[in-house]
Amino acid sequence: MPDSGFKVHAMELGPMENFVYLIEDISSRRCAVVDPAWEVDAIVAKAGELGLNITDILLTHSHHDHINGIEGVLNHANAEVHLLKPEYEFWQHELDKPSLHHGGDELLLGDTSITMLHTPGHTPGSACYQLGNEIITGDTLFVFGCGRCDMSGGSPEDMFVTLKNMKQRLPEDMLIHPGHNYSVKQTCTFAEQFEGNPFMHYEDQASFVNYRQQVHDQTRDEPYASVSKQQLKVANLL
Repeated sequence: MPDSGFKVHAMELGPMENFVYLIEDISSRRCAVVDPAWEVDAIVAKAGELGLNITDILLTHSHHDHINGIEGVLNHANAEVHLLKPEYEFWQHELDKPSLHHGGDELLLGDTSITMLHTPGHTPGSACYQLGNEIITGDTLFVFGCGRCDMSGGSPEDMFVTLKNMKQRLPEDMLIHPGHNYSVKQTCTFAEQFEGNPFMHYEDQASFVNYRQQVHDQTRDEPYASVSKQQLKVANLL
């Protein structure tokens, strides 16, 4: 496999099993921090240990557990904050000159191209960040799960469309980096998601919404393991 030109470093931080990611551009030594939260000193120390210069902050969404370290990182680095415009409008927070984007926009981190996907459902402006054959999914998509839709700004109808689009458009061998360590595995491919993520098995919106809002939290416990389509059928959930 050829050198991709970047590396994704995962750090599990805080009381909610958050994943904070450092995207390393190998040639320039630039680094983007995705969803800085909880332990700023650890984030900054990791970048220093890797010999990286933090130049960018990428937000998948604006919930407190994913953004409470922004100011701390900015105190250590002259970094630019990036998020989707719909999320900024939903958040209604005064950031100092953030860079606002739309779905499909590309960001260059040195030689690394990062595509911003608009993936509403958990929040109106939730974003996933695609780089090469890897994708950072925030709370849109977990390993064998997806984000809640009953919090402020959530929409299970939007989540259904988002996951359906991801299933149709993204390659099966793409590697997923989720926003929380809620599963038996820290990462997986889309092929594994199509086989084992129950939210990927629903073909009609009403059934998906019922499962997400009424059934899932009553029938599954963490860590999430693979659930096949056949298992859902046997349990009369599909």
